Amino acid sequence: MAKLVLPAGLLVLLLLGVPMLLMLRYSFNEYDPLYIMQQAFTFENYAKAVVDPYYQKILMTTITVALTCTVLTTLLAYGPAYWLARMESRWKSKLTILTMFPLLVGGVVRSAGYLALLSTTGLVNATLLGLGIISEPLTLLYTPGAVIFATVGIVLPYMILTLASVIESIPRQVEDAAANLGARPATTFFRVLVPLSLPGVLAGASLVFILCMNAYATPLLLGGPQFQMMAPAVYEQFAKASNWPFGAALAFILLMVTIILTTLGSSVIANRYKAG
Repeated sequence: MAKLVLPAGLLVLLLLGVPMLLMLRYSFNEYDPLYIMQQAFTFENYAKAVVDPYYQKILMTTITVALTCTVLTTLLAYGPAYWLARMESRWKSKLTILTMFPLLVGGVVRSAGYLALLSTTGLVNATLLGLGIISEPLTLLYTPGAVIFATVGIVLPYMILTLASVIESIPRQVEDAAANLGARPATTFFRVLVPLSLPGVLAGASLVFILCMNAYATPLLLGGPQFQMMAPAVYEQFAKASNWPFGAALAFILLMVTIILTTLGSSVIANRYKAG
């Protein structure tokens, strides 16, 4: 078994580990306008990213948006995931494929679709105007709400599929037994189904949170120039400012914050349900 895993492990190490280590080394170099960077070993780039109020605000915005999207996605996904998992119809496989279909489209294309949906002449405003609910188009684009709405729509299939696979492995008889013992549907859901499906909740929430923390196209296209998140800020340092050391430092701060918050969140949720 180890021999089968070894080639894949070496490939991952080569394609991901080596570039990450190289980027880590870049983050300790000094910026040079002429040569991009000079070899050094300084924490100045990390200190600037942590102390500067501008980048503090960007990091807090990123965390807030990612947490909000993760919570909303979990709440919205549970119902469809349960319905899909318990379905016994011949349409189940087709609906599963339909749920996966948005994942076949690139994030940039999906974000562009939300541009058409939320613009002043888009479907939402056209429908509201046609129904007479509003008298003039609403400003939906280039707002935090637009970023959250589109991000939730983009990551929702990941959560639905993850939850559905776990709920499907839970015997239906467990719910029937709880009902026979007098448990109400809400009690069965919170005391039986949620604890048993917790691995799927944690896996899906972790995946969604990581994707939201590293979102690039959606905040860039739907948030506008005044709305900043970490991934576009990292790209700006590399592509526009040509400040590779500072861009690398921002990237590793984003990576470490994502890992720490994901680990802490998973541990807190798991310990809470174990204690209950």
